[in-house]
Amino acid sequence: MKKILIFILFSLLICEFSCIENMEIEKKSGNLAKGKLFIIGGGNRPKKMIDTLVKLAHLDKKGYGIILPMASEMIDTAIFYSKKQFAELGINNIFAINFASKNDMSKSKLDSIENAGLIYITGGDQNKFMRIVKNTDLHRSIKKAYQNGAVIAGTSAGAAVMSKKMITGNELKYKDYTGNYKTIESNNIEIGEGLGLCENVIIDQHFVKRMRMNRLITTCLENPVEVCIGIDESTAILIEGDKISVIGDSQIIVLKHVTKETKTKNGLLGAENIKLSVYLPADTFLLNN
Repeated sequence: MKKILIFILFSLLICEFSCIENMEIEKKSGNLAKGKLFIIGGGNRPKKMIDTLVKLAHLDKKGYGIILPMASEMIDTAIFYSKKQFAELGINNIFAINFASKNDMSKSKLDSIENAGLIYITGGDQNKFMRIVKNTDLHRSIKKAYQNGAVIAGTSAGAAVMSKKMITGNELKYKDYTGNYKTIESNNIEIGEGLGLCENVIIDQHFVKRMRMNRLITTCLENPVEVCIGIDESTAILIEGDKISVIGDSQIIVLKHVTKETKTKNGLLGAENIKLSVYLPADTFLLNN
């Protein structure tokens, strides 16, 4: 009996230390992280953009990168084209790990994640990705890699998962997906939970190309504390602490709810003093300015 009690107490201590460690990772995975976020709005990725990503992660000199393809419905295709964009620049130290489920997270795979110089999340369905990753050892390993200095990159769905609050792509009032967001009304845009690498930001992608302003305005009005950023195709933002740089061919749009006061009438959303900024390639700005 005494041995059983000792075992239980020992198990509880291990659990407590694990929880404390995870809390520390959570705290450190924001602005204090040593890593960088490279968030791509989808579409074609210019060679110059990928070259910048390679240099940020120092893959041209040392280390390796890991592709996480779980957002895609066509895993092999996502891996092939993701590796191809690096191979065209002579970078072959890129490997793919497909975590097929929450039960497919061996220590060797997680160690590879934690020690990577680059973690690259492909496009597809952000909800599919988070169903596998959310609150798992893999989730914690990604955050730990970011804290330790890795570059975390993602395109399209891989961009959406970066923030703590994540646009799922679903409309709650209009179940049939059309790609058109025709209204600015309450309780329509579904928000899920992302990786939480940038806690006070919500990301939208394919932004200008697919005319998603109504979706971002709605998100901004219903989430007034967050900075809402729409990234166009063939364009990326680089987040280094509080600094954001625009990289690529097109624009990004930033919405900030200055007064944080939103009103509704017959389901329609309204507000005053919404700050809108449009940034061009090579522009930089401070997130909390």
